[in-house]
Amino acid sequence: MQRIDFSQPKWDQSTFTGRLKHFFWVTDPRSCVVSSEQLYEAKTLVEKYKNHREPPGTTTEQVWYARKLYESAFHPDSGELQNFCGRMSFQVPGGMLITGFMLQFYRTVPAVVFWQWVNQSFNALVNYTNRNAKSEVSSTQLGVAYVSATTSALVTALGLKTFLEKRAGSLLQRYVPFAAVAAANCVNIPLMRQSELINGIVVYDENGNAVTESRLAAAKGITQVVISRIAMAAPGMTLLPLVMEKLESYSWMQRIKFLHAPFQIVACGAILTFMTPAACALFPQRCSLDVSTLARFEPEQYEKLKKTVGEGSISKVYFNKGL
Repeated sequence: MQRIDFSQPKWDQSTFTGRLKHFFWVTDPRSCVVSSEQLYEAKTLVEKYKNHREPPGTTTEQVWYARKLYESAFHPDSGELQNFCGRMSFQVPGGMLITGFMLQFYRTVPAVVFWQWVNQSFNALVNYTNRNAKSEVSSTQLGVAYVSATTSALVTALGLKTFLEKRAGSLLQRYVPFAAVAAANCVNIPLMRQSELINGIVVYDENGNAVTESRLAAAKGITQVVISRIAMAAPGMTLLPLVMEKLESYSWMQRIKFLHAPFQIVACGAILTFMTPAACALFPQRCSLDVSTLARFEPEQYEKLKKTVGEGSISKVYFNKGL
């Protein structure tokens, strides 16, 4: 039996299709209900298998399942068990509830304030959990990121709500939550990972050897994560307002208002089940940066790289962009 190569993903990560399959696998919401004990057992099996010490009779299917649980719950940089709500496997159940309620309760100021606060609290936790763990973040930086993102979301949501209430119909007002989420993502993620932008992140050669640090790599990775997060939210938060605006024009729909929120939650869940892995798959997890770009924009780090590996020995450096 051919052994599983843990240095390589199950699917080719150079293609979108391969990355999509991988993230469908890793973000599977069913992994949320697995106990911590089972997760640590999966981690132990993975470590034993890597060292050719797995229990006799262990099947390939068992190893693949253990790897799935391990990659869905443990951080790729630190190997630590991630908090439950911050795991990407919780993105669908967590996101569907919050997004559904944001889209349903957008008419009053207290509702807008409460659900935007809940959403940014959730986003801050996800962003921190899935950061590049090689870069430390202080409590002060976390606090500033959280307050700034929440403030930007509320300012955007309340500002647009006030502006549109007197100048636009109900349909445009339904898009206020998405505008707030997009604006907050542009603030939340960079601030939550500001230490990476300030100090740079460790970059590696193709064999995984650390060669230097780069702020440019951090900026590239964070930009891609921001785009992915906005893309993840966009279909549900832009299509559902159109659907609800049409449905609510029917008298039968107006008679079952108590089902509007459950309907939007379920619809958000259906969309996020696909969009979570699709958005994560937009860019490779193992991101790359041309050494020539590093030499042009970060000459000091390039000089450090030359001292480590020699000039012209590698053309690209690699790093984990986070999720």
